Amino acid sequence: MADWVRKFLYRIFCVMALMVSVYLIVDFLISGTFDYRVFIMFVLMVIVVIWGIVDWRSNYVLIRQKENELRLYQNYLIPLEELVKEIRAKQHEFDNHLNAILNMHLTIDNYEELVAKQSEYITEIAREDDSRKYLPLLKISDKILAGFIYSKIVRAPEYVQTDIRVWNKEIVSGISEHHLIEIVGTLIDNAYEACTEEKNQVLIEIDSQNDKLIFMIKNQVENIGLGEISHFFEKGFSTKEDGKKHGLGLYNAKMLVNRYHGEITVGMEKIEERKFISFVVVI
Repeated sequence: MADWVRKFLYRIFCVMALMVSVYLIVDFLISGTFDYRVFIMFVLMVIVVIWGIVDWRSNYVLIRQKENELRLYQNYLIPLEELVKEIRAKQHEFDNHLNAILNMHLTIDNYEELVAKQSEYITEIAREDDSRKYLPLLKISDKILAGFIYSKIVRAPEYVQTDIRVWNKEIVSGISEHHLIEIVGTLIDNAYEACTEEKNQVLIEIDSQNDKLIFMIKNQVENIGLGEISHFFEKGFSTKEDGKKHGLGLYNAKMLVNRYHGEITVGMEKIEERKFISFVVVI
C-alpha cells in the first residue's frame, strides 16, 4: 500500500474515532448515565493516541532525514569515487613520465640543457594534471561533503580557479548532513556566480576544532562597501541585477546556522594586493 494511502486512512480513522468519542460523551451527559470511570478510560485512551501520533511523527521525521542523507550519500559519493579513479589512472601516467625524466640523460649530454628539458617537462605535466589539486578533499572524513564540494568545482565555469586547503581531515559537527550541504552549496554558488574572467580566484578552507566544522570560502571581488556587506544576510537582499529570483540564499543559510547555534560571518580581505570577500561558517 502506498505511503500516502496509509496516511490518508490513518487520518480518517482518527477523525472518526474523535467524532464517535464526542458523541458518546454527549449521549452519556444527556441520558444521565455518565460514568466517571468510562470518562477516565476515555481520557487515557486519548493520551495513548496522542502519544502514538507524536511518536509516529518524530519517527517519520527521523526516517525522512535518514532518507535525505542516504540520497546525499548516493549523489555525492559517486563524484568522489570518480576522482579516486581518475587519480589512480593518473598514477600510471605519472610512472611513465617519471621514467621519461630519469632517462633524459641518455639522449642529452649537456648538463644545462638536461636541467632545462627536465624543468620544462615537469612544468608541462603539472599544468595538464588538474586532478592532483583536489587531493585534499580525499582526506576529509565527511565523504558526502567532500563529494559535494568536488561536484561543485568540476561544474564551475572553466575560467574559475579554485584552491582547496584542508587543515583537519576529521570533520566533526552537530549539524545534519543535508542542512550542511544546503549552507555550503549556497556559499559556493554565490562565490562562483560572482567570479568573472578577470576576477576568477576562489579559495576554500576546511577545518574542524572543538567539535565544530569551520568552512571558509573567499572569492575575488570589485569594490564592495561595508554598508552593502552589512545587508548580505537580510531577507530579499541581492547584489545581482536579476534580483527578482534571488536574495534568499544567504538569509536561509544564516537561519540554518542559527538553528544549530553556529556562526556565519562575512568580511573583506586583501591577499597579494587582490581584494577578496570572505564567508566563514562555524557550526
